[in-house]
Amino acid sequence: MNEDVYVLGIETSCDETAAAVVKNGREVLSNVVASQMESHRRFGGVVPEIASRHHVEQITLVIEEAMQQAGVSFAGLDAVAVTAGPGLVGALLVGVNAAKALAFAHGLPLIGVHHIAGHIYANQLVAEMKFPLLALVVSGGHTELVFMKEHGNFAVIGETRDDAAGEAYDKVARALGLPYPGGPHIDRLAHEGEPVIDLPRAWLEEGSYDFSFSGLKSAVLNALHNAKQRGEEIDPRQMAASFQASVVDVLVTKTVQAAKEYRVRQVLLAGGVAANRGLRAALQDKMKELPDVELVIPPLSLCTDNAAMIAVAGTVLYQQGKRADLALNANPSLPLV
Repeated sequence: MNEDVYVLGIETSCDETAAAVVKNGREVLSNVVASQMESHRRFGGVVPEIASRHHVEQITLVIEEAMQQAGVSFAGLDAVAVTAGPGLVGALLVGVNAAKALAFAHGLPLIGVHHIAGHIYANQLVAEMKFPLLALVVSGGHTELVFMKEHGNFAVIGETRDDAAGEAYDKVARALGLPYPGGPHIDRLAHEGEPVIDLPRAWLEEGSYDFSFSGLKSAVLNALHNAKQRGEEIDPRQMAASFQASVVDVLVTKTVQAAKEYRVRQVLLAGGVAANRGLRAALQDKMKELPDVELVIPPLSLCTDNAAMIAVAGTVLYQQGKRADLALNANPSLPLV
């Protein structure tokens, strides 16, 4: 076995086909992502069947490219890590079967990785993880606060009860006539407007770290509809700024409250919505209340779905002696804990 640990990561949980090689869980040797955004844009969202077919077309090319860029042979790998869930089942199956084929053909250990664990571990490529820590995971399908005492130990202390933040962004963007995916467009418009429209913030019951965004989404849709009925026009920049202010306020306030209560040493931001400039800026500002707690925010390239994060999480599992066998299957609702 090599002294250094080289892990190939594969990610196909949604609409990105990705492969990466990571050395020792810290150094990215390659990180190749084939996006399908253009194919799904005209439908206003990801079409699972189309996503799966694209993965089938791209997976071999993407893995070959990642291996070539890394300058590593399959004989030089220590393990193959792959997203086993959660995600779109047809999409997951493409990655899982590619990983199983490679592991079988080259006699390599196979490691199944949880997609959200991957997002959290993307932060290890930025800074050493210090426990106990708190991760705010915000993506298209997930919004949760995860407390970690040590590597591989996840406790979900708060999660969305309805829409994830990313879903709310996409639905509001559609109502404002913005193209898919809506998040970056709302973020851009929000910086041009002022949060002058009074929108609700769902704090839920006292002491809860759960989130709820469906009421906010409905409030935006109602405000737009009522204005239209009166023959008035709402400035999309003001609505985007007001909507974003409401989402970010709840996310940031609950994260900092939880960080205080759980006495963590580090707060990590993770997931696709972590690329949002408004969220990044607000969290950096609010974390000044906790000068002894380190805030880690990954670069934009590691926020959206990628395989480097899966390779990092897979390296941790590999070093803990955890392995999957060739019966590994895709699990679209795989629990984190």
